[in-house]
Amino acid sequence: MRATTIHAPGDIRLSEVPDPTIEEPTDAIVRVVAGCICGSDLWPYRGANPITAGSTIGHEAVGVVQETGADVRDFRKGDFVVIPFVHCDNTCPHCRAGMTSVCDHQGWTESGQAELVRVNQADGSLVKTDGMPDDALIPSLLTLADVMATGWHAAVSSRVSPGGTAVVIGDGAVGLCGVIAAKELGAERIVAMSRHEPRQQLAREFGATDVVAERDDAGVEAILELTGGVGADSVLECVGTDQSMKTAFRIARPGSSVGFVGAPHGVELPVRQMFVRNVGLAGGMAPVRTYLPDLLGRVLDRRIDPGKVFDLTLPLDEVAEGYKAMDERRAIKVLLRP
Repeated sequence: MRATTIHAPGDIRLSEVPDPTIEEPTDAIVRVVAGCICGSDLWPYRGANPITAGSTIGHEAVGVVQETGADVRDFRKGDFVVIPFVHCDNTCPHCRAGMTSVCDHQGWTESGQAELVRVNQADGSLVKTDGMPDDALIPSLLTLADVMATGWHAAVSSRVSPGGTAVVIGDGAVGLCGVIAAKELGAERIVAMSRHEPRQQLAREFGATDVVAERDDAGVEAILELTGGVGADSVLECVGTDQSMKTAFRIARPGSSVGFVGAPHGVELPVRQMFVRNVGLAGGMAPVRTYLPDLLGRVLDRRIDPGKVFDLTLPLDEVAEGYKAMDERRAIKVLLRP
């Protein structure tokens, strides 16, 4: 099959690799209808994460089941499915507690930017639609594989509640989906921290009531001014840098929570500050499968439209250009069609 491979920082190629096969009776093979590039894929692309030259890359995909293992009972060839980027059996103690991203039989989507994906623990992981969905819904359904569920996790972890003030740090796809989540969970005031006008506009469309373009001290001062010196009831940290984390704790009001979903790179927590101000931290790798049924219903009901985060669609042949566009911030998020 054709699959995206990474060979060195900045070196993305479309390569011929062996088709995935059924390795365990709980597996399924899914033909990708749409995949995409994630902001976290830019970490190895920029050299911030180690790279195994020639490995496939991409963890977000939706598609049609092509083959199932002998133990798969709930899916059959032809089903259209959303694939959570972390696979799970949905029955282990951690899954039953809602932490499906830390399943005892955890697996990963390893070739989302490709023609085929192997899903282990298919019955526990996959979520299907009732028949083939309208093509116009494909982008929003694709966000449910990761970014919409991850933005939702940030909102839940930061305890967004009706009538509160939520601040979203990060204007990538996850942060923008966090704005949607904060609105859906009832926040009265939603502040998007963004320096880029197209992203600011989309944040407002998704429900942001205010936009703060400043960063560091100026950004903190702007948030405190907006909140009358109190700070935010909930902070959604959707970046993963030391700078963004420190900003999160500076703008969080005493007794509030920071929900972090940005993959951390070089972060040192201000534990003393957290202790003195009683500010909590929760979050981590999103348990996508836990949130998927609810979010799927919201998408199918046209209540939310997170697919608008895709502002560039390319054929899989042009995946290298997609990485460049996101790296250079010419695109928020790139959708790929095999």
